[in-house]
Amino acid sequence: MSAFHVSKLIITSQASATHPKFPPFSVFRKSLSFPHSVSQCQRKIATFVSSKSSEAGELPTAEDEWLSRLPDKNKPLYSHSLPCIEAWLRSLGFYQSREDRAVLLIEKPDWHAQLSLDITELYTRYLKSGPGNLERDVERRFSYALSREDIENAILGGP
Repeated sequence: MSAFHVSKLIITSQASATHPKFPPFSVFRKSLSFPHSVSQCQRKIATFVSSKSSEAGELPTAEDEWLSRLPDKNKPLYSHSLPCIEAWLRSLGFYQSREDRAVLLIEKPDWHAQLSLDITELYTRYLKSGPGNLERDVERRFSYALSREDIENAILGGP
């Protein structure tokens, strides 16, 4: 009985810290022999692609690192580093404005808001143009001396 080889290719490579959205992959080749009843000159190659799950030892992202460095939620916001504050706000659903890095936006089903990180205070403006029935934009200011927990509760409480 004659046999032919099937080459199995699995592609994988490690995701870089700059591209955390791409799954990690690694490459290895394994040859398998299978009996066949057709002539020996026939050959088939099968290719497979596999990715690791995110739980399989993937390197933590920079975002995860900053979130792990967050001070206690009862500490004043001024005791947080800027990257920690940005990571915390992104974890709440905020995303950074393309025009101004100090402005973050959030869109909730009942309201939309714009948050500005100023030198002395954090400003939140609930936008009339978003969902809900605001007659005008509503602005609130929060001192960095307030705890992260208090600011989070106040902002996410809505207008």
